[in-house]
Amino acid sequence: MRRSARISSILAGLVLAAGGAFFAAPAASAGVQDCQQYVVSHGKPATADTAQACYQGSIGNQTSCVASLQQAGISANDSSGACRAAH
Repeated sequence: MRRSARISSILAGLVLAAGGAFFAAPAASAGVQDCQQYVVSHGKPATADTAQACYQGSIGNQTSCVASLQQAGISANDSSGACRAAH
């Protein structure tokens, strides 16, 4: 493969990867916000720990989300509901 063709292929791959991240990021952010709103609506503050746990839920890691929210002092039922809201 010629060098110029290889470079253009690499650049095309990078553009596609960046575009995928651009479209996935807003969805993850919306899930985190929904999760944090759920936590706040149930009487707990939205802290950095809850944001990190909610992020885990928004990317599909429900087990880590629930466990992290419980460590932050949120009940099991509220943790499960918040993580469902994130996904």
